Amino acid sequence: MRAMLALILSAVPAAAQELIVHPVEPGIWAIEGPAEQRSAANLGNNATFGLIETADGAVLVDPGGSWKGAQALHDVVRTLTDQPVTYVIDTGGQDHRWIGNAYWQAQGAQTVAAKAAIEDQAARASVQMMVLGQLLGDALEGTEPVHARIAFGEGFDLTLGGVEIQVRQPGHAHTPGDSYVWLPQSRTVFTGDIVYVGRVPGVMEFSDSAGWLEAFAAVEALDPMHLVPGHGPATTLAQAQADTRDYLVNLRTQIRAHIEEGGDIIGAVEVDQSAFEYLDQFDSLARRNAQTVFQQMEWE
Repeated sequence: MRAMLALILSAVPAAAQELIVHPVEPGIWAIEGPAEQRSAANLGNNATFGLIETADGAVLVDPGGSWKGAQALHDVVRTLTDQPVTYVIDTGGQDHRWIGNAYWQAQGAQTVAAKAAIEDQAARASVQMMVLGQLLGDALEGTEPVHARIAFGEGFDLTLGGVEIQVRQPGHAHTPGDSYVWLPQSRTVFTGDIVYVGRVPGVMEFSDSAGWLEAFAAVEALDPMHLVPGHGPATTLAQAQADTRDYLVNLRTQIRAHIEEGGDIIGAVEVDQSAFEYLDQFDSLARRNAQTVFQQMEWE
């Protein structure tokens, strides 16, 4: 199967070849973008996306990070299914979770997102487009930030071609509107940015490290057989626990002890995160994460 997919993908444009397909179950795929900064080469698709095929159309989990990024994603989708993409689910507020919406709306797809995600997108759209302009250059041409047309509160349910799809927004995690997509029949979950695998989670000024653990617990409660993270390949719940939950628990534990000992934000960067040095981007993110979590926990 992998050899066949590699042969098929060799015929698609170079930007689509930046995306790696991981079969999860029949009719379900993870589509993994490169673990690097957004660039003209990857078209802003530096995340993991998902595809669900049904007899009545396909559902895409996250639209791509630009108009051309969405096109590249579509090139890959066409190698996997003949079904048109009828729904696109935005799982959060980061650019690759929604900036490609306009492309899919032009193809006739319904776009879906949590209200909290749309609010976060609106608040950060101008900054995201400015940064994408610097990183993608001319490759950003044609991109317009367009929000999902279907907005939900805590949940959205869809049954398409006999496939039951549940979208839930469990709380503020990496971004305020992070959502997961649950397929109960195959016990498959697409987590968006609630889960990072193989790289350090980015705890940003718009993140909530405590809420993130609560959102992760909601994913754990599903007891999924298959887990597709927001970054990294399709994996297991155990690996997600090791790379995301345990990282956040350790960081918050270390920062809490640092605060109780009278430590300040400058010294927060020295708290012990060495157990997670195996994760990509550890050197660039760990110390910044520590200071961000210190700022959050100082007032908890």
